[in-house]
Amino acid sequence: MDPLVDRFLEGLVVERGLAQNSLEAYRRDLTRYTEYLRGRRKTVTALDGAEVPRYLLVLREAGLSPRSVARHMSAVRQFHRFLVREGYAADDPTAHLESPRPWQRLPVVLTSEEVERLLSFRETTTPQDLRDHAMLEVMYASGLRVSELVGLRLSDLNLNAGIIHVLGKGDKERLVPLGDAAAASLRAYLAHGRPRLEKRRASPHLFLGRHGRGLTRQMFWQLLKRYVRTAGIAKRVTPHTLRHSFATHLLEGGADLRSVQLMLGHADIGTTQIYTHLSRSHLKAIYEKFHPRA
Repeated sequence: MDPLVDRFLEGLVVERGLAQNSLEAYRRDLTRYTEYLRGRRKTVTALDGAEVPRYLLVLREAGLSPRSVARHMSAVRQFHRFLVREGYAADDPTAHLESPRPWQRLPVVLTSEEVERLLSFRETTTPQDLRDHAMLEVMYASGLRVSELVGLRLSDLNLNAGIIHVLGKGDKERLVPLGDAAAASLRAYLAHGRPRLEKRRASPHLFLGRHGRGLTRQMFWQLLKRYVRTAGIAKRVTPHTLRHSFATHLLEGGADLRSVQLMLGHADIGTTQIYTHLSRSHLKAIYEKFHPRA
């Protein structure tokens, strides 16, 4: 191990309180980098501007994924900044190097027909059935994160106005509209399901478990998997899949990106833009299906 790498890692622990797994990832990446430089008889404290791009090419030719390459280069960049800041090197060879952007995987999205199958409950007679139906309807109708869904309180609902108050990441608040189907399923749950689940135990939570307490994210995931199997959907569906489907179907229906961003609670519209890729895929499929010379 290069002693300068050791000092850099010690600084990460002291200054940033880095977790052990993250520290080991930095160690592996920088060990690979310094071994590469030794093989070329180079030192980290005196590099020209062309050496790091060569290393970047080596990583790509080794078959590393774009995400892994980006992680390697982030470690290398931070290491060289440390060397200059601490006076071990005069120049930073990564100063003008653009960070490689990892490919962004398109999320799994349900088709409209699959959503209909998932939300088509044959019987909603038990309190749990009414609750589950309401949760799935709300999840798809509002695009909530699963933590936001299970964190909903009775006071967050305004069924007359058709909106819910959501406390999102970073305690940021937003209002999200509810569709008629979601509102109807909530009314049925509140009238015939929740009172029987509350069991004389007053709870502020909207969605309750068998013992009258609020549900956890893991509980919702388990019940979602059960309904996905019942609906005969072969895709791997997670709670976030319903959020992805909500956003994609809105854009395919003509909603503007800014409105979808606000409903999802994204701080940066760039995060929302991944759904435009899915919409373009939808448009391409329509074109190929209906255009006579596609």
